[in-house]
Amino acid sequence: MPTGRQEAALWKRAAASYVDCFLCAHRCHVAPGKRGICQVRENVDGALATLVYGRVIARHVDPIEKKPFFHFLPGSRSYSVAAVGCNFRCGFCQNWQISQWPRTAAGAMPGETLAPEEIVSAAHRYQCASISYTYTEPTVFFEYARDIGILARQAGLKNSFVTNGFMTPEALAEMAGWLDAANVDLKAWQDSFYRKICKARLEPVKETIRRMHEMGIWVEVTTLLVPGQNDDAGDLKGIAEFLASISPDLPWHVSRYHPDFEMREPPATPLETLERAVEIGRGAGLRYVYGGNVGTMEDTVCPSCRATVITRLGFSVVERNLRGAACGKCGAALPLIIA
Repeated sequence: MPTGRQEAALWKRAAASYVDCFLCAHRCHVAPGKRGICQVRENVDGALATLVYGRVIARHVDPIEKKPFFHFLPGSRSYSVAAVGCNFRCGFCQNWQISQWPRTAAGAMPGETLAPEEIVSAAHRYQCASISYTYTEPTVFFEYARDIGILARQAGLKNSFVTNGFMTPEALAEMAGWLDAANVDLKAWQDSFYRKICKARLEPVKETIRRMHEMGIWVEVTTLLVPGQNDDAGDLKGIAEFLASISPDLPWHVSRYHPDFEMREPPATPLETLERAVEIGRGAGLRYVYGGNVGTMEDTVCPSCRATVITRLGFSVVERNLRGAACGKCGAALPLIIA
């Protein structure tokens, strides 16, 4: 199997031996011998190469709730893989050692050499229901994720992305047929936050959430609440109303930030901020709003009869009150994808 450097997908030749990458919304115009913003796609003699195919920097068996997914295969295990790299540069990144590695270190891309077949085989061996492309930004190792994902589907496994949502419509079209679910970070409601903190833009992320939902990809959304940066009540209402306009059944995870990487201030998000965000989300019409990284506010409640249908403790499902994908008490259908 070719690993490391090989020809990339989703690019075209440009003048003067430049190449145009249209994998993500940065749409980099890459000079000969240079790399795109992600630092893992390089113009090699007028052709775009991915540098991370088959180079696995992290792989673990995780509960699907850790991603977090609360409505997609609840209670199951997911074989989780990553390569180095990211097309964002978030100052608070909690996996910065691997997501930002290509910007902070020189030399060949690190990682185990593993063929797509080996990933699928390992997922079966560990009795996982899905494969998650996570920890870093899976868009930047798209070719590897695609090849694994197609084989996984053929083997009866599902596929999920944990993503910043900054891919292009062209990339999304290539995911149709093998990507089942995505947890998309909607990091803020202000484009200025995206430009300053993430070195990116807001609108492509909103468009990705819309398109994924229209494509039938199961979508959950996470917003990490950074005190004084993206937790304004009006902004939270803006996010919630946007998500509710797509579907009131779209789960929204509002998660606790803690200082990391280049952001040592402010201190961790107060619990009261998460509680307020949950109430704002519900007030905007969202039926499923969860507090994350605090160990509370994580149970799923039937909106029809208010019975708790899934009780969670940390990343574990400890009790179910379901009949298939319906409430075990009143029988109302629920937006759940059951393993």
